[in-house]
Amino acid sequence: MARYIPGIFALYSPLGYTSSVPSKLCNVSFTGTDGIVHATDVSASSLYEAAVLALAEFRRGWLGEVLPGRGTVLTVTVKGPATSHALTVGKLEDWLASGGKSPKEQVEKGRLKELLK
Repeated sequence: MARYIPGIFALYSPLGYTSSVPSKLCNVSFTGTDGIVHATDVSASSLYEAAVLALAEFRRGWLGEVLPGRGTVLTVTVKGPATSHALTVGKLEDWLASGGKSPKEQVEKGRLKELLK
């Protein structure tokens, strides 16, 4: 089971935020200002990739005026075996804006940034 700590997303899962793992089916959700939980399924190989793919999907417009903001907590649930993670949109955006710790991470951040354009 996941736990949310403000500003921290590291939880209990082999799906680490920078690890290279095979893509897994993930459900990403958030609770809108309307109190309704909105969710989408994505295939991703990292926590941040799942969050970016879902955020891009949410922003494509199907939610209308209920869009996740910087303080919105995105909950990422990895299916089979099921694990769950939570991070704010702000944390995701800050991570994307920061420099990569390795050339591989820099390339990954560049690819993910392009998905949000």
